[in-house]
Amino acid sequence: MSFCNLLMKTGVNGGLCGTQTTALLLLNLSTRQGHTLRGKPPGVARTLEQRLRDENVSDPEVVARVNIGFPQLKPSRSAQLKTRLEHLKAQRASKELEQLARSNKLLIDLDKVQETYVQTTGQHDLRLLADHYGIFEHLFGSAYFVPRVPLSIRYELNADTFSPVYNGNVLKPAEVAKAPLVIFDGKLDPITSKSAQGDSYWTLLATNPDAHYTNPGAECLHWFIANIPNGKVGEGEILADYLPPFPPRGVGYQRMVFVLYKQQSRLDFSAHKLAATDYNNLEKRTFSTLDFYRQHQDELTPAGLAFYQTNWDESLTQFYHNVLQLKEPVYEYDYPKPYLADQKFFPLRQPFNLYMDKHRDSKQLNKEYLQRKLSQTHPFEGPEQPLRFPNAHPIRDVPSWLKTEIRKRRLGTGRVQDY
Repeated sequence: MSFCNLLMKTGVNGGLCGTQTTALLLLNLSTRQGHTLRGKPPGVARTLEQRLRDENVSDPEVVARVNIGFPQLKPSRSAQLKTRLEHLKAQRASKELEQLARSNKLLIDLDKVQETYVQTTGQHDLRLLADHYGIFEHLFGSAYFVPRVPLSIRYELNADTFSPVYNGNVLKPAEVAKAPLVIFDGKLDPITSKSAQGDSYWTLLATNPDAHYTNPGAECLHWFIANIPNGKVGEGEILADYLPPFPPRGVGYQRMVFVLYKQQSRLDFSAHKLAATDYNNLEKRTFSTLDFYRQHQDELTPAGLAFYQTNWDESLTQFYHNVLQLKEPVYEYDYPKPYLADQKFFPLRQPFNLYMDKHRDSKQLNKEYLQRKLSQTHPFEGPEQPLRFPNAHPIRDVPSWLKTEIRKRRLGTGRVQDY
């Protein structure tokens, strides 16, 4: 029996059918046992666009991230366990280590610990940190890679002091004014982690995804060295000289990212050559890591990564004027004016003087405070000496709000400290 016939039989329809019956049925279905149903009534069809918007449906194949780096060939689990057991047996059999440990004279070589960490889990941790700082998202979009070649970058401060780059640490512009010292094993095979045969060529790029003024989606190219033979950075082809980072005052921290690429062979990058006269031309240094990789993805594979953060310091004032030949920009946050409700004739439970001062001109208020302070200050002897025991002097025959104000003046608390 149809719904229309059922309603006519029970006397509910009253001659209604078709669209009117459906509307009445949906109206009746929206309430069940005295409880109103939330959301759309059952049976109402939604378009595909509405379903995607309401359910936030996404295709996993579209949003899946792509690994564009080198794979890693790990030894078998049994081989790793065998090596570890041999190392433990050698440590336990060493009488010298036992004597040093018992006499509290055993020293641990931190450089060796760092080397072991880099060779084991250090590069995987670096990839997680780069994800945390949004490095892959802003440089490669939905792609990522696990660094396989450890990249050592140090800035020389003086003959004996260096500032290293590691895992997003903070370096000031005064520390990174000169080109850094870059060291990596150019003979290392990123897949097997062993020495490779024959010559190898590398490309080193340093970009800042936060430094472009006119195009927020672009990067600023700070350094470009290509065709580095066997890891010898000094013998590479410099396509763009090193430009120190220049974060403006008020913008916070910016990221400086170094990406090392492994080349299949020697390549021609003359199209990316930056003329010496354009060293301080920021528009000519506009760069996109994603477009660069798409253009050369058949000949380049990312293999190393390093990055740090930097923010403004006083050394950038001269850098903007002398090197970039620009007026130094200063950014400030424009704070909105505080909300002030309309003035009431009888403000209840509010201090009378403070409530009135809210609706007065701040300049006039500051003037009164300053005049009051100067009236109590001798031009040669200075301000009046405060009371030794301010709370011991009673305050009588004044309103409560004025009593509080006098007590604050005696104790030197409240807004009086601002003047």
